[in-house]
Amino acid sequence: MAARVARHKTQRPAHWRTWEGFQQLGDVIRQQVKPGEGVMLECITTLIANLLFEQSGAESPDTLDFAPLEAFIDQQISDLIDASKSCRTPVYIVTNELGMGITPENRLARHFVDIAGRANQRLAAAADEVWLVVSGIGVRIK
Repeated sequence: MAARVARHKTQRPAHWRTWEGFQQLGDVIRQQVKPGEGVMLECITTLIANLLFEQSGAESPDTLDFAPLEAFIDQQISDLIDASKSCRTPVYIVTNELGMGITPENRLARHFVDIAGRANQRLAAAADEVWLVVSGIGVRIK
């Protein structure tokens, strides 16, 4: 993964700043982004997976109560939306559309797809524009 991140950094303009993390992104935007800078957050599904596993601890996926986990993730998405709307700079958020695939066989994957889908819906509702990119071709949704 480190090699992949390093490769991606070489493909970006030299003046881009990079922050790696998944916790309290609303606070990161509020504290580190200057007016006029752009923000690209990649990617929401990775953020959700990291939050899900961090918050669930070592519990078995078969016994997890997903309601409090989703409530925590929902709060993080709300804070991200609030921070994005309050900063004076464009914020681009990349995510994956997981709902176009088959229904996962295992309980954890089903909940993950559902949680990500609801987060994507909230982000899309709050966004000024929404684009779906398939095979490098963008289609404006909103």
